[in-house]
Amino acid sequence: MNTWFKKSFVLSAGLALILSGCGAKSDNTATNASQTEPNAAQTADKLNVVTTFYPMYEFTKQVAGDHASVTALIPAGAEPHDWEPSAKDMAQVKDADVFVYNGIVEGWAEQALSSASNDKRVVVEASKGLNLMEGTAEEEEGEEAHVEGGHDHDHVMDPHVWLDPVLAQKEVESIEAGLVKADSANKADYEKNADAYIAKLKELDTEFKTGLKDVKRKDFITQHAAFSYLAKQYGLTQVPIAGLSPEQEPTPDKLAGIIKFAKENNVKTIFFETLVDPKVAETVATEIGSKTDVLNPLEGLTDEDKQKNLDYLGVMKNNLEALKKALNE
Repeated sequence: MNTWFKKSFVLSAGLALILSGCGAKSDNTATNASQTEPNAAQTADKLNVVTTFYPMYEFTKQVAGDHASVTALIPAGAEPHDWEPSAKDMAQVKDADVFVYNGIVEGWAEQALSSASNDKRVVVEASKGLNLMEGTAEEEEGEEAHVEGGHDHDHVMDPHVWLDPVLAQKEVESIEAGLVKADSANKADYEKNADAYIAKLKELDTEFKTGLKDVKRKDFITQHAAFSYLAKQYGLTQVPIAGLSPEQEPTPDKLAGIIKFAKENNVKTIFFETLVDPKVAETVATEIGSKTDVLNPLEGLTDEDKQKNLDYLGVMKNNLEALKKALNE
């Protein structure tokens, strides 16, 4: 079945269940470790803010502070590129005072917002207005593209702006503006919280600049093409095995080209990511006699991340250390 048609069908069915009062509990409604459901007394005087996946949740939580109940629709451990909302999720979208999404990666979001309409809801597309990058020709096959106001299947835009600490600051600013619009009475607090978190993101940016300035090599191989913005920001070159979607498989020619590149350039580390099967990265590593390591695209926290009390800043610092190690081999 056509993917976009399938998503449209699922969203329409979900809305029908909401309207009929038959929304059943779904397996897709689990939340991230720190995203527990607050009780009615706790949320009575707070904004009801619904976000999509982990980076949007974390950025929003940091800005909102105690003034909002913030939840994420996409559960911990779920890969957000292919996730689809249930009837209960649609009900949450409808009831939200503020809805925060990144844009592009949530192919279902625009139709969900239209179907589960709410005239009073403030919608924040955190990546809107940023200078987005296009995927390569190989990445475009089978991907759904995003353009303002609709879909254009001639181009695929890269959604992974949150992995660039500088662009992450812009997303935080957009979220701040949305919260202020919905709750102007607490504007000063939202601005204070946003400024404090942006200061931490600026420190992270400085750490990346310093840590990657004098590395021996500038190219790194990843299983998933998630790090183009980060690479561009710090003068590196990402060499992706597959495309923008983690589930996309490389063609035999592409895989052969990656192996040839790795051998010719003496690459000693192939990066894979959390939440998806690392078999492609392992195949390349075995072929060239190298090792694998994690470069986390932060599309969701794993159980291990949660056990270590890691958050966006902590995972990004781990990414920096992994890059420094691989690029100095």
